[in-house]
Amino acid sequence: MIYEFDGFIPVVHESAFVHPGASVTGNVIIGRDVYIGPGAAVRGDWGGVVIEDGCNVQENCTIHMFPGVTVVLEAAAHIGHGAIVHGARIGANALIGMNAVIMDNATVGAGCVVGALCFVPADMQIPPRKVVLGNPARVVKDVSDEMLDWKSSGTALYQQLPEAMRNSWRAVEPLRELPADRPTQSAVLKTWNDRKALAKQSKHDSAHTQSITTATNETES
Repeated sequence: MIYEFDGFIPVVHESAFVHPGASVTGNVIIGRDVYIGPGAAVRGDWGGVVIEDGCNVQENCTIHMFPGVTVVLEAAAHIGHGAIVHGARIGANALIGMNAVIMDNATVGAGCVVGALCFVPADMQIPPRKVVLGNPARVVKDVSDEMLDWKSSGTALYQQLPEAMRNSWRAVEPLRELPADRPTQSAVLKTWNDRKALAKQSKHDSAHTQSITTATNETES
């Protein structure tokens, strides 16, 4: 639901989707193709919240701040299930993992990946494209091009979700039996570990094929 507070009415782009089970209050600006999931609380009561184009704020997330502060989620920021962003800034195309907590005046740089259950303390400044884990948070390595591509692919799915929700989401009565022709859902995105395993297997298979080809050529010559 969308709520006015203290004279502030949220501004929501027509292409965004705010689930009716979410709560968006007050001085909040939501951009193009943004998804706000059920149970999310986006509170612009004491300060502002700017959610730029292509972001997603998933189920049961909380976005809030101390009085007079503006929280900014830069374009394509990805806020995982149950995460809390309090008075912080999240850089463009960054990923905040499930149930992570980002505290006041912290900045998560563009293209960062913050792990699930990570605690980023107040005032921490994380440079762009870093992998961040732990409680308290620590930078463990750089985000590779491959990891950033994987993250961007996942966010792209969420950017398509608002339109899909408008086109096909509706309240219904449940079925009582499983239909024989119930379709399956395709695995359009793998987990990071699965993607790494597939890449490793592909590299191994390619090397094996190359070695066979080389051995065959040497035999024929």
